[in-house]
Amino acid sequence: MIRIALSGLVTALLVAQVAQAETAMPFALDWKFEGPAAPYFVALDKGHFAAEGLTVEITEGAGSLDAIPKVATGAYPVGFADINSLMKFLDQNPGAPVTAVMMIYDKPPFAMVGRKSLGITAPGDISGKILGAPPPDGAWAQFPIFAAENGIDMATVTVEPVGFPVREPMLAEGKVAAVTGFSFTSSLNVKRLGVPADDISVILMADHGVALYGNAVIVNTDFAAANPEAVTGFLRAIAKGWKDTVADPDAAIASLITRNPAADAELEGERLALSIKDNVMTDWVMTNGLGNIDAARMEKAIEQTKSVYTFTNAPDAALYFDPTWLPADGSLMMQ
Repeated sequence: MIRIALSGLVTALLVAQVAQAETAMPFALDWKFEGPAAPYFVALDKGHFAAEGLTVEITEGAGSLDAIPKVATGAYPVGFADINSLMKFLDQNPGAPVTAVMMIYDKPPFAMVGRKSLGITAPGDISGKILGAPPPDGAWAQFPIFAAENGIDMATVTVEPVGFPVREPMLAEGKVAAVTGFSFTSSLNVKRLGVPADDISVILMADHGVALYGNAVIVNTDFAAANPEAVTGFLRAIAKGWKDTVADPDAAIASLITRNPAADAELEGERLALSIKDNVMTDWVMTNGLGNIDAARMEKAIEQTKSVYTFTNAPDAALYFDPTWLPADGSLMMQ
């Protein structure tokens, strides 16, 4: 009896030690549980986070900027946010403990989505028309660069500030000629509202002179300094989740639907496919792997940002992206 009791005590202590060894890393997304969020649930369901000794809870966001203050304040150790918005946040909050550590949208999904029947087929077509733009939208934040690169006089554009819930409905109803948004979000939402696919124009800013990067995994740098192995493990799990998703997108959507049963699996599958093709698995990523950035392109992105935003402090790429915690074991390669 004593032996059994001691055995039980040892087992309980071992379980307690394992539980204590796990690091809690709640992850703040930029947006709702839609197709492009599926890889993070795949990493959860396949045990990639658990294999790194991490307990991860994924929460929805309310826009490309949403996760930045959450991570900077330490409310979340990691998040997913627009790196260009992060630049401005750090300029306005110097010394804030937050930086990007893993680029996901190598080609950003920032887009102007319009309707051909309302005269929108090219960047300059928005002149003299109404543009619907949610103030917290990452694509709207970069629109001045897009306008400058394409000779659009902002004085000729009527900008209608809109909320995210009414953005696509206003376009579907013809109350605006175009909206700013993520290509895979706004285009498919408008399609779901009954606008024929051949009437929808998706004008990716990256295809029209904008050199910016897109959304990245961001981290609280105080947390990262104290937990470097946990952060690297988290990024390795993210890479595995994306690789598994590319290999079996249907299974990835199934993981998503368990968290958002009201979602349309077919629509979210299409949304995921667009994000993989246009934003994540670029030629650069296929050659160099997921997660890192090209220094020369980043400097060009900073110069473009300077053309439309006056930095209070001298911009420094090292403040906005730090590859220190990226795994070096080959797990970032997508082939």
